[in-house]
Amino acid sequence: MFNAQYFRTFITLVETGSFTRTAQRLEMTQPGVSQHVRKLERYLNKELIERKGRGFTLTETGRRAYDYALKLFAEHEQFRHGLDDDSLDSGDCRIASPGSVGLMLYPYILGQQQMHPNLTVNYSFAFNHEIVNDLLDGRYDIGIVTEAVNHPELDCTIWHQEPLCLVVPADFAGGTLPDLMGIGFLNYYDGINHANALLRANYPEAFRSMTHFRHQGFTNEVSMVLDAVARGLGFTVVSRLVLETSPWQRQVKALTLPNAVNEVLYLLRRRDSVLPKRYEKLLNGFQAQRLQETTPPEPLSL
Repeated sequence: MFNAQYFRTFITLVETGSFTRTAQRLEMTQPGVSQHVRKLERYLNKELIERKGRGFTLTETGRRAYDYALKLFAEHEQFRHGLDDDSLDSGDCRIASPGSVGLMLYPYILGQQQMHPNLTVNYSFAFNHEIVNDLLDGRYDIGIVTEAVNHPELDCTIWHQEPLCLVVPADFAGGTLPDLMGIGFLNYYDGINHANALLRANYPEAFRSMTHFRHQGFTNEVSMVLDAVARGLGFTVVSRLVLETSPWQRQVKALTLPNAVNEVLYLLRRRDSVLPKRYEKLLNGFQAQRLQETTPPEPLSL
């Protein structure tokens, strides 16, 4: 019969290397420790240790049983913490977002996991429509999308905003709409929508539609579109999140424009769900970090 206590005793025995010290640590008698080991061997139908006088060595089965026991109790603790909806720093989180959002949110979450080992996050990079379907199917608890969603089973609220950046090659000397039309547009999943919004706000008299621009290519991976810009193949419009995390920052530049336009990020969740508080801490923590990173320091008074 399976008994978790037998495995706990066996773990302690391996870690202490002594029946006496195991008995002291677990507040048992030494015969009680031996009995647990024998019962575990009987349950597994294998010898776990080779006794040598007062000492012992592990058999191959013993080493495998020890590894399994460690994994067993680690998963048990993770499961136990995951049941605590009030815990801020432990338990499971299941999140999905487009790549443009995940470029910064996911590294932030990894940092939180480093600080809180009992926190586990399953993160998916997906398109908006995929995120909606995953939420409805219960594969994720929250989704962050770049377009508002109207669905009877989902709550959709504004979560965060990031400025859009018009990004050109570093040696680009122009700034007018004809200059941009001359080098062409590099598209990605949300590229045309973002470009329409930013160009319409800043070139209201001259801009008509993105259909008037020569399209230089498309990629479904937003993090790669700036590689094409860096090579001088055209311009694009991306969230500041994408620009700040790009390895091609030095090979591109963002044009200074008079009118700011933000990419609005929406938080999706099922209407019938009650989310653990750790989600709120993760999302609010990211927003606070972004505010700190993007707020210029106050000048020193002399």
